[in-house]
Amino acid sequence: MTLILELVPIGTLLAFVTTQVLETAVAAQDVLIEKESFRVLSKYLLDIQPVLAELRMRDLKETEAARQALQSLSDDVKAADSLVSSCRTKPKFWLLVNCRDIVKRAQQVTRDIGKSLALLSLASTEVSADIRDNVNRLQGEMQNAEFEASQSQLRIIDKLELGLREHKTDQGFANDLIREIARAVGVPVEPSEINKELESFRREKEEAAVRKEREEEAFMEQVIALLSHADAANSPEQVEKRYRERLMSLGSNMPEKEDIPPLKSFICPLKDDVMMDPVSLSTGTTYERKEIQQWFEAGNKIDPDTREPLLDFTLRPNIPLKQSIEEWVELNYCLKIKAAKPKLQSRVEAKEKDALKQMQQLCEEKSINKDWIAIEGLIPLMVQVLIKSHSRDVKRAALSTLKTLVIDHTENKDKVVDAGGVEQVVRCLARDARISTVAVELLSELLLNGSELNVSVYRKISLEKSAILLLVTLRNGSVTESAEKAEAILQRLRDNDDNIVQMAAANWYGPLIECLHKGSEGSKLKMAIALSKMELTDQNIKLLGDEGAIPPLVKMISSNLESKAAALGALKNLSTNHENKKHIANAGAVPLILDHLVTSKFPSNIRETSAIILERIMCDDGVQFLVDENAEPLVLEPIIQNLLALQQNPSTFFSIRRHVLNALLGMLSGPDGENVRSVARSANGISVLLPLIEGSDQKIRESVIKLLCSLSEGGSQEISHFLLNGNKFELFVTFLEDDSRGDIQAAAAGILSTLPASDGKVTDALIKAEALPAIIQVLNNGSPNAKENAVGVLLRFTDPSSLETQHMVVHSGAFPLLVNLLYSGTILAKSRAAFAIGNLSLSTARLSVAPTVNGCWCFKPVPPPVCRVHLGPCDVKTTFCLVKADALPGLVNLLQEREGKAAGATIYALATLVSDDDILNKGASVLHEAKAIDHILEILSQGTPESKEEAVKILEKVFQVKEIVEAYGSKARIPLVDLTTQTHGNGTLRRKAAKVLAQLEVIQETSTYF
Repeated sequence: MTLILELVPIGTLLAFVTTQVLETAVAAQDVLIEKESFRVLSKYLLDIQPVLAELRMRDLKETEAARQALQSLSDDVKAADSLVSSCRTKPKFWLLVNCRDIVKRAQQVTRDIGKSLALLSLASTEVSADIRDNVNRLQGEMQNAEFEASQSQLRIIDKLELGLREHKTDQGFANDLIREIARAVGVPVEPSEINKELESFRREKEEAAVRKEREEEAFMEQVIALLSHADAANSPEQVEKRYRERLMSLGSNMPEKEDIPPLKSFICPLKDDVMMDPVSLSTGTTYERKEIQQWFEAGNKIDPDTREPLLDFTLRPNIPLKQSIEEWVELNYCLKIKAAKPKLQSRVEAKEKDALKQMQQLCEEKSINKDWIAIEGLIPLMVQVLIKSHSRDVKRAALSTLKTLVIDHTENKDKVVDAGGVEQVVRCLARDARISTVAVELLSELLLNGSELNVSVYRKISLEKSAILLLVTLRNGSVTESAEKAEAILQRLRDNDDNIVQMAAANWYGPLIECLHKGSEGSKLKMAIALSKMELTDQNIKLLGDEGAIPPLVKMISSNLESKAAALGALKNLSTNHENKKHIANAGAVPLILDHLVTSKFPSNIRETSAIILERIMCDDGVQFLVDENAEPLVLEPIIQNLLALQQNPSTFFSIRRHVLNALLGMLSGPDGENVRSVARSANGISVLLPLIEGSDQKIRESVIKLLCSLSEGGSQEISHFLLNGNKFELFVTFLEDDSRGDIQAAAAGILSTLPASDGKVTDALIKAEALPAIIQVLNNGSPNAKENAVGVLLRFTDPSSLETQHMVVHSGAFPLLVNLLYSGTILAKSRAAFAIGNLSLSTARLSVAPTVNGCWCFKPVPPPVCRVHLGPCDVKTTFCLVKADALPGLVNLLQEREGKAAGATIYALATLVSDDDILNKGASVLHEAKAIDHILEILSQGTPESKEEAVKILEKVFQVKEIVEAYGSKARIPLVDLTTQTHGNGTLRRKAAKVLAQLEVIQETSTYF
């Protein structure tokens, strides 16, 4: 709608101009030619807006000066808008050709607007001082603005003007020029695109003719004529016609060789080679332009061929000769292309290599050869060579030639695709570096048409199962160029979820993780499902966690059921790594996982997956990661109560129960296991678990046995009552007899070892269930932990108050096994073995009775040999003698380890050799010979309070023997004095040490007196 500015109120005029300024400023930002100039113009226009806004706020007064200033500003902005509109709608080639004029006009409208702005400032008293200062500065800048055309575009214009001045008609020059113009204005260097632009340029020339702008029309006509010599300016039909005409011109005189020799007139006399840019002198002779210019520059003033003096040094293009040379060159091109066909079909390596090399050279020499090679049907043949040839050199040459053929040529890309080239190029990605490098470069060329994606190639790459795997392999390889090209292709394939999943399957997880963070809900779901199904190495699991895959998965848990299931499945896959457990916990997942596990409203698959994740988080780390999103520890009591309640709920699937039991085991195994044990026992955990050992699910029974073993540490009346009331000891014996599961065997033995040793009913029940043979079997063949627990069970049968059970133990062959444990068991097993040997040895004095010999002295039988320590004959099975069992060396060896419990148990066993006054002297002598007393004295200084107390007890006995005092008294005095002078620790120990010290002093004084 046309606005008659003279008739409208000044306020309306001001509003119109304000809108005009803003619209033009925004439009100027979209101009694609001489962007910098229009960016500056847009900035100035936007800077004007505050001035106009203030005038509108202050109600600009109606004055003639103000109206004229606004009208002037409106006219100038309108001129700017016209320029902007022109630059947004005119053909791109026209814009480049006229870039100098465009820049001048942009500069002029900027200066004009600045002048009008100054007039408005002078005519408006309403403008504040600050705004007026800014206006003065702004209009000064605008009136002095200097705009310059881009140097790269000016170089193209200079080259264009040179071609017009010198009437250049050769295709090489036109090809280079049109490529430079196309790239400068953002047009793909493709015949179809360039033809569109040239057609627009021609229409612009016709419009100039209608406007009767003769000078502009003539100039554009010259430009069109020059650019039309370029191959890209010809339509496909014209290109093919030209190729056919060249071949037809040979007729039946097709030469046998692949080229036609040049005519003599084609040869430059100065360089003895075919001329590319022939120019004639005034004498009529013709030379290569560059050569004759150098001749003149060297000071020569004669015709180099005729030797005639020259007065006129003008160089005139010899256009007819140049056209003849170009025709001869093209004929040779056609011959080589024609001859390449049988070579490519020959299956002879040398011929194939020669043809491919020639075709690549032709493409590099002149772009029209790309079209002619395609017209001759050589592209499918090259793809066939790629398929059938076994030569790496031929494959590489075929790839390299195809790459040259498709650069800046959409039609040839389509022909390669149609011939099955994409599939073959993908296969070549798996070849050695020399082949794969060229293959990935060719694939990149096929995939991209300028900035556009070739949809057909995109689909084929996506459908090729190995393509993404091979591209990721190249991306991760050591060849930088291949890696960069491969990643560029992969980046183009990232907009498809299936492709991203394939990239992750090939061990490139960046796109998948980014999609988890930023993708649509559907894409996130697909990524999570993929992660849940992937087989991942430990290294890749850690990488996914470190790169940030876990937090978005945790967020998905709070979404719909499908997303929950997928996210939990992915977290299950990632939860096997210790660092990932930390990531899961830090993301606040643990409370969510617990909630989804214990809440019955969730489907069983979600609850089971939650149970697996919890099991893995607890495994080996205890309750370390049992925290909320703020890293605050969760309260254990309700968690353990809920987990135990799942075992009592008959609707809970066995699979969920198993993982929950294993999670509890993990919680007990960590550093805070004692606290967890206390909480679980307080929650009646033993009572909840005991019935499960009779269940039908073997894995649940095994997990329960392990849990009960842990919970029963320190003793459990509940377990003994349960076993006695139900007569279930046979079940435990079954576990003990199963050598295939050492961990279950150890756990079962561990439970039995905690049952009250003083409870005779338990002992009788174990004997009745034939537990003793099973325990001996474990001591023979079990794992170290199983043996450790088995000897703990065996201890109850070695109680000195029951000779009957002791006989059962010894006759079952336990004694040698106990001796072996002194050398090879765990510290606890050694301690228990020593204690068991000590228990048995306590009975030896009672069982070893001196023999009574009857008959007269001459017919008395030879008395049986007696034990070195005891009064009568000893052996292992009848008297349980530790000396006869050869246990003494093992006990002394164990004493040297000085581990608290082991040392105390060992001294307990050794003390049985001096327990009775009748055997004191002999027992002390045996201990002396075995060097046991030396080690006992060392324990006084280096042992634990418990082992020191046992050491003092045995010293009190052996120091009753004079010979022992003489041998060790001096050595014992200092450590005993140290014990008596300690101001802290065990008072009983101090008193006993003082007693032994006093005893030692008395014995030594008595010895000295006598």
